[in-house]
Amino acid sequence: MPDSMMYQEDYFVVLEPDQPEVFLTPEELLAKLKLILQDLPEADLPPQIKKFSAIEERATHLRDNYCDLDVGEGNYLQWYVVRLEK
Repeated sequence: MPDSMMYQEDYFVVLEPDQPEVFLTPEELLAKLKLILQDLPEADLPPQIKKFSAIEERATHLRDNYCDLDVGEGNYLQWYVVRLEK
């Protein structure tokens, strides 16, 4: 039986071009994705995301089911679940 700890999302490491890596909580990443989605043209969204009408739903689906987003002009956002322990 898999350990339930395997499915905990404590933090995400977020990567962007020419930026240092950033660690965000799930809520912080959700807020970042919502800001990006507000400015991203509908045509640039992945097809599976277009079926959601609300930005909150789109951002949640992205965070939970994807690990990257093309934000145009050679820019991208990538995120990966990490567990920080002492």
